[in-house]
Amino acid sequence: MDFKTSDGFTISYDDIAPQDYERAILLVHGFTSNRAEGWKRTGWYAALERRRFRVIALDQRGHGASGKAHAPEAYLRENLARDVVELMDHLGVNRVDLFGYSMGARVAAAAALAAPHRFSNLVLGGVGDKMLTERPSDRGEVMAQAMLADDPETITEPFLKSFRQFADEQGEDRLALAAFVRAVNPPLDTDGFASLPMPVLVVAGQRETNGDPELLAQAFADGRGVVVPGCDHFSAIPHALTKAAVFDFIDGVLDDPWAR
Repeated sequence: MDFKTSDGFTISYDDIAPQDYERAILLVHGFTSNRAEGWKRTGWYAALERRRFRVIALDQRGHGASGKAHAPEAYLRENLARDVVELMDHLGVNRVDLFGYSMGARVAAAAALAAPHRFSNLVLGGVGDKMLTERPSDRGEVMAQAMLADDPETITEPFLKSFRQFADEQGEDRLALAAFVRAVNPPLDTDGFASLPMPVLVVAGQRETNGDPELLAQAFADGRGVVVPGCDHFSAIPHALTKAAVFDFIDGVLDDPWAR
């Protein structure tokens, strides 16, 4: 299914709502991924449906079946966060649990800061305390060059090469992805994390390059961090222990009479 954003982008999404669903969760994938690869293939759709969640997942602009642009300003984080809220408005959903992974975690955090009353719980995956000190840099240009390289074998840094290979495997528009990472965003309002009213889970693999999830969790008023042993950035998302951490978190919040 598709909808048009307020600035004219077509956003493709899935909305899987069992008749007897108990909660709704909105999933925001990472860079070079899409809703099918990031969430369906990795088993999240099936796991959430078994727990009677309504599953809402979008292809972020520039990815998957959603609209593409080759101008960096189209991909400002405020636009990506607005897409999340506008999708909820389009579906007539007032509140959801929100789960973002990697770049999607940054978008989820921005959406929570912009509209905290719309999200019951916030899950940030594939990130750590480096989020607290991130500043605009030339890293986006390095990633853009990896997307634009004629031959991926010329990319010497393994992390960059893995993203390029993933983009190629998914058949993504590499010009759009290069524009995406060239968007210049201000730092996230990490000082505002402490004022967010919802419980927050930060979960990442033991070998995550984005820092310590437990240290990032401490920045939130009601945050908790989980490290998934033996996993890196890419292997953590499909892992059963990541799913267990997310469900334990949500179940615990629902069971806690003092939870917000």
